[in-house]
Amino acid sequence: MPKPQELPLRKDVPEDLTWDLTTIYPTDEDFETDFAAVRTDANQFAQLAGTIANSAASLLTAVEALMALSRKLEKVYVYAQLKNDQDTSEDKYQAMDSRAESLAAEFGAKTAWFEPELLKISDDQMKQFYQDQPQLGDYRRFFDQTFERRDHILTNDVEEVLAGASDIFSSGEKTFGILDNTDLSFPAVTDDNGNQVKLSQGVYGILLESTDRSVRKEAFEKLYEVYHQFQHTLAATLTTNVKNHNFKANIRHYNNALEAALAANEVPTDVYNNLIKVVNKHLDLLHRYVALRKQILGLDELHMYDMYTSLVGNKSPKYTFEQSKKIALDALQVMGPDYVSHVKEEFSGRWIDVVENQFKRSGGYSSGTYDTNPYILLNWKDNLDNLYTLIHETGHSMHSYYSHHSQPYQYGDYSIFVAEIASTTNENILTDYLLNKFKDDDEMKKFILNYYLDGFKGTVFRQTQFAEFEQYIHEQDAQGQPLTANFMDDYYRDLNQKYYGDAVVSDPQIGLEWSRIPHFYYNFYVYQYSTGFAAASTLADGIVNGDRTNVDKYLNYLKSGSSDTPTNVMKRAGVDMTQPEYLERAFQIFEQRLDEFERLYNK
Repeated sequence: MPKPQELPLRKDVPEDLTWDLTTIYPTDEDFETDFAAVRTDANQFAQLAGTIANSAASLLTAVEALMALSRKLEKVYVYAQLKNDQDTSEDKYQAMDSRAESLAAEFGAKTAWFEPELLKISDDQMKQFYQDQPQLGDYRRFFDQTFERRDHILTNDVEEVLAGASDIFSSGEKTFGILDNTDLSFPAVTDDNGNQVKLSQGVYGILLESTDRSVRKEAFEKLYEVYHQFQHTLAATLTTNVKNHNFKANIRHYNNALEAALAANEVPTDVYNNLIKVVNKHLDLLHRYVALRKQILGLDELHMYDMYTSLVGNKSPKYTFEQSKKIALDALQVMGPDYVSHVKEEFSGRWIDVVENQFKRSGGYSSGTYDTNPYILLNWKDNLDNLYTLIHETGHSMHSYYSHHSQPYQYGDYSIFVAEIASTTNENILTDYLLNKFKDDDEMKKFILNYYLDGFKGTVFRQTQFAEFEQYIHEQDAQGQPLTANFMDDYYRDLNQKYYGDAVVSDPQIGLEWSRIPHFYYNFYVYQYSTGFAAASTLADGIVNGDRTNVDKYLNYLKSGSSDTPTNVMKRAGVDMTQPEYLERAFQIFEQRLDEFERLYNK
């Protein structure tokens, strides 16, 4: 692993490996012009308060002004964020990013009146407005999304109190974040090279992948020693968060916290409940995988700290960025010439910031706005994982490209529920491509199958386990059950045993895993990883092994943005996410690949 001082400075990175942000603003002065315009326009928009119910023309004036203001703010915000992320040591861009954050808060304050006033317009009045001003029809779904929440919006006084108490409601999550990221002190442990390293969340993940079992075991035990010391405090922070969700769901007249959370993305609870039901039906496949892991590792007892070490060794196939671009283009040929042409544009048009440099933000993401290219941040390493990251983020960027070029601004974005489907469909297409490319190379096939099986385990099975736990603790709290540390420990350990089966020792420490998962504070978020991966498996299978109509339906999904509900958009793509069939197909694919992996190992 290179030392930080071995990384290049930002100014020394070759230009062709950096993103071209001049297509957003040619100069920082142009950014400043729009920044000032947003502030002026926001103040002018605030003057429209109290007018939108007067006439159809007044409503049209306001909604068009709101969209124009939001559109300009997005450019300002994203430019500042990308500039800062490329080198977080530059004071100028730290300040620019901070100013953009403050401007976004100002925007929120200056536009907060719009939704409450819109909700005061009756259905009959809106019907008349549509007749008086047909252009309002362009915003019908935008309005309807607000009107659908009418039964769950409270009086102005109550809404003001709730808004003012937002910091109080988020105290559980904030306290957990401070405790987990700052106050918890982890001991030193021994790494693969015999060196003492201070344990952290990041180091823990690396050590669990070690081929040295003593390294994995020590990291596991030492980490959970710390969480055990603070389990009662962490139970209190999680309880506060759960009570927040249940309180808000109740006061807003939802049946439960799950319904309230999913309603924000227009997702019916059937999607969530079907996921848990179907995954539980197929836990025998996870048990088979775990038993195979035990066999391959040659262990008398498989422990939870043995679940992340590679079954095919740590020597990943090496792929340079140039090689990876070629592989991605070859794999994505199944998407048709139009899709591929835009991927080529991404690769040649400097939409990607490729290599790591000093003080660059870690990880990878796709970002952009309605009026800009969809940019990708990477920190490139020559390995299989980064090849998958490239094609994953390209999936997000192509989703944004098609959505922005096919929908008006008000429907150009898309919900998180459908976002991960586009990225993981690309991953699944790549897996199909690589398995076919290396069909006569057993060692490479093992590597690719291991990557896929581990991904499925970590995404579909593990995230559904989290989703099941999250639903359970919300239900128990709603019924008056105190969420003590011991109560959650016992349930989580039993849940873990149910998921992983008898081939693994459910170590006592694993009962504490709930205490260190930040996603449990995200309000029924993690299930979308599972549904997204399963839907992507089914869609990729149809694209690779089906006919052109499947590609056309998929491209229409990418073009849909938020012009319809997420489940309706996916239904037209060929996946009804309110029914179990797409999940069943995903498990068929997993089973076929598990069979092949077993066959290769038993050769």
